[in-house]
Amino acid sequence: MIEPSPAAQGLRVTVLGSSSAIPRPGRACSGYLVEAGGAAIVSDLGSGALSNLHRVRAAEDVDAVVISHMHADHFIDVIPMRYALKYGPRTHARKVALWLPPGGAAMLRKLVDAFARESPHDFIGEVFEVGEYDPLGTLRFGDAAVRFAPTAHYIPTFAFRCDAGAASVAYTADTAPSDDVAALARRAGLFLCEATLLPGEREDAPRGHLSAFEAGELAERAEVGRLALTHYPVGVSVEELRAAAGRAFSGALSVVDDVDVLQV
Repeated sequence: MIEPSPAAQGLRVTVLGSSSAIPRPGRACSGYLVEAGGAAIVSDLGSGALSNLHRVRAAEDVDAVVISHMHADHFIDVIPMRYALKYGPRTHARKVALWLPPGGAAMLRKLVDAFARESPHDFIGEVFEVGEYDPLGTLRFGDAAVRFAPTAHYIPTFAFRCDAGAASVAYTADTAPSDDVAALARRAGLFLCEATLLPGEREDAPRGHLSAFEAGELAERAEVGRLALTHYPVGVSVEELRAAAGRAFSGALSVVDDVDVLQV
């Protein structure tokens, strides 16, 4: 098990899921554990991501889960996390903060009503403190501050940036090329950027995703310290992704895999 990083060590990201909507074999969909400013924040929790979270931290020891948008590959493991919080070993009764995008609470409750309608309890609310964030506002967890920006995607989606002291990480969630995302990520120490499209793949309008080359372009525009490609599909090699992004981005570059740890 990886021990939580002290605040003095800056900001640390553990990749809980690096796949796009169709998981690569043995891999999970989107999820990232951000340890910063004395807080543990999960940004997105797609299918399989909770299993990887349990490799490094108990569900009850997460301070908050922040969801970028209500596509299943970014939030569906909130449901098994509910079971972990309800029935797993507990050392305290504190609820975990669950921050959803505007309209996300009603959507999640409608989903769970399909199988929890007869429950005498609030299926989600009995273990989560459910809220919807203001995309124009700031969430604070310990000494960490989280801000948002709208992305270019098929449904309302919000990129995420966490700053703690001099350390920062920005995460695109799902997006096509976007000025708003570039502005949010500007000079971030680490930029987690999706690379869903295969090399040479073209996406019909309206667009909602990036290629690795476009991820490199976005990182170069934002002048980030380090680019980490994520949310990529089966059928493309790490070498291909790195080469494509490297044609557009001149800085440090990597392609993440599940349970990778990135220190900022």
